[in-house]
Amino acid sequence: MLFMLIVKASKNSEAGKLPSAELMAAMSTYNEELVKAGVRVMAKGLHPSSNGLRISYPHGAPVVTEGPFPETKEIIAGFILIDVESKEEAVEWAMRMPDPQGNGEGLVELRQVFE
Repeated sequence: MLFMLIVKASKNSEAGKLPSAELMAAMSTYNEELVKAGVRVMAKGLHPSSNGLRISYPHGAPVVTEGPFPETKEIIAGFILIDVESKEEAVEWAMRMPDPQGNGEGLVELRQVFE
C-alpha cells in the first residue's frame, strides 16, 4: 500500500530558510531508517510557493496564478512516499518522523495513494 506523508509549509520554509543542522540530521536519520526498512519510495523537498503557480478552472478554462500564496497551511513543503503493508504501519512511520519544521511548527498529512 502506498502512502504519502505530506509535509506542510511554514513561514520559514516559505521564506526559503533551511532547517537547523540538528533537524537536518534528524530527518536524514529518519530517511535512512525508511530506506533500511525498504519502505521509502521517494522523498523530496519543494521550493517555496513564490517559485510556483496554481492553475484553476473557474469557468472551465485554465487560469494561472503565480505564487507566493498566503496560507502556509495549504502549501506543501515536501513529501515522502512509502510502500507499506497497512495503514497502521504507515501511521507508525509517520509518528516516527521528527517535527519537519522544528519548534513545534510541523504539520504532516498522511494520505493513501490510489494504485
